[in-house]
Amino acid sequence: MAQVTVEHNPSDAKLDVLGVEYWPIWQKEISTFPWTYEQDEACYILAGEVTVTCDSGEQFLIQKGDLVHFSKGLSCQWQISQAIKKHYRFSQ
Repeated sequence: MAQVTVEHNPSDAKLDVLGVEYWPIWQKEISTFPWTYEQDEACYILAGEVTVTCDSGEQFLIQKGDLVHFSKGLSCQWQISQAIKKHYRFSQ
């Protein structure tokens, strides 16, 4: 499985099945920081834009309306170019 998967504009039905509206919300201003995922994370971007650069060099542009999965063990750099607001859920 890829370390990052991005689904652009998932259906409302899929978001409902996942229960996204009940997930916690995280927000962050424009910034750049390293991050390592200690658990799998799914998130749905409510606002903003970020470029995630994996240690492998692979880059992902993530924007409002994207449903994203980050795999446990992924190390990356977050470069937030527009303040981010997202629903998120961790899993083992």
